[in-house]
Amino acid sequence: MENQTISFYFNLTMFMKIGHYRYLAFVFCLLIYSFIVFANGVLIVVIARESALHQPMYIFIAFLSFNALYGSTAFFPRFLMDLLSDTHLISRLACFTQIYVIYTYGLYELTILCVMAYDRFVAVCHPLHYSRKMNYKVVCILGCTAWVFPACSLCLNLLTIVRLQLCGNKIYKIYCASWNVVLLACDPRSVNSIASTVATIILTFLPFSFILYTYLRIVLACWKQTSEVRRKLLQSCLPHVVSFAVYSLTLFTDTALSRQNRKGVNPFVAVVLAMEFIIIPPVTNPLVYGLKLPEIRRKIFKTLKSPKFT
Repeated sequence: MENQTISFYFNLTMFMKIGHYRYLAFVFCLLIYSFIVFANGVLIVVIARESALHQPMYIFIAFLSFNALYGSTAFFPRFLMDLLSDTHLISRLACFTQIYVIYTYGLYELTILCVMAYDRFVAVCHPLHYSRKMNYKVVCILGCTAWVFPACSLCLNLLTIVRLQLCGNKIYKIYCASWNVVLLACDPRSVNSIASTVATIILTFLPFSFILYTYLRIVLACWKQTSEVRRKLLQSCLPHVVSFAVYSLTLFTDTALSRQNRKGVNPFVAVVLAMEFIIIPPVTNPLVYGLKLPEIRRKIFKTLKSPKFT
């Protein structure tokens, strides 16, 4: 029976016994999930409906909102059930599916932010050539690359993990994560560390470096402008910088937590840090873009007041 459990099920062991407080936690997390769905859904609908927002920057913002719905839906329904359950077993198939969706969500966020950084770079540093460099064809190519590349790379990564022979089934996490599954491998040498390192560099450090480079060029370009022009340019770029900073911080804490000795971390702090990567970006992005960018803000208020919407 134990072998069958190890073979076909994983046990998520980070859940704490909080008694009746789990119902309060359930309601609180359900409200967060509802807000994510509503806020990002409104942003997508507004951008899709308003022809004035059919521009590259707003299309990429809609991509971010869609990705927020994609990632949070992979996490919240299962998490909400686990909050009310005394056992936290997840099937092997469901676990690997959750790994794929959550990790592609993380990579999609990075590649979309990469594309948005390039869009702002062209708009600020090459304004006279913006319509040519960011035409419909280019936007389609950038969008397809942002979605297809992470999906294909994660398929290869997940295939390596699925083939591992595991000697345990306890995952110290509130959701399935690839590193925690790798730690269960019977033979640590079965994981090609060199290939994993190269893949990590390609999938994370190169996009991060590109984003930092483009924002540095934007700052230098804005510095040469008048104060009024500089203010308008920085205002259009600020939401992207905030999104990138939030994503970087939550990704760093999640990665650090995965590598940390679990005995040295307070269980409550560990749960909060494990959740923020999936919760904070989907919550903050619609607030940042919906409230900071005046064009979107006006269209949102107009849509919410529309009789058809209500």
